[in-house]
Amino acid sequence: MNIIFSEERRPGQVVVEHMKKAAELCVKEEGLEPDRVEISVTFVSTEEIHELNSVYRGKDAITDVLSFPQYEDFDNLPKEGILCIGDVVICPEQALIQADEFGHSGERELVYLFVHSVFHLLGYDHMEENDQKIMRNKEEDIMNQIGLMR
Repeated sequence: MNIIFSEERRPGQVVVEHMKKAAELCVKEEGLEPDRVEISVTFVSTEEIHELNSVYRGKDAITDVLSFPQYEDFDNLPKEGILCIGDVVICPEQALIQADEFGHSGERELVYLFVHSVFHLLGYDHMEENDQKIMRNKEEDIMNQIGLMR
């Protein structure tokens, strides 16, 4: 598993290690070989994520995480070579605000947002109630496996 982390606003090594382990579990669950998968992760300010959310989603608001998947159909993935499945953009400032609101650690919130985004990169969505339930169950399963329970 190759995760390319931006250096700016990068969280501590413990969070990064949890993210790496979580990503491996996510892709394994979807039947992908972790050694073939690559993800880019960028940490941005509230101003930057606000601008990105406006440009790419048409929403004039700060958000916590954005996902930019590279594949729409995982049934037609190349059989060989590296699979760059997409880019994740996380706003640590917003994550820490949310962690406080939800009453859990900033570490858990950052890792959860990353897991949420990885599942988006893997083709999951939460627009419909049933899809949301499936995605939330997968997210919580991964979080429990890495020891960051709710």
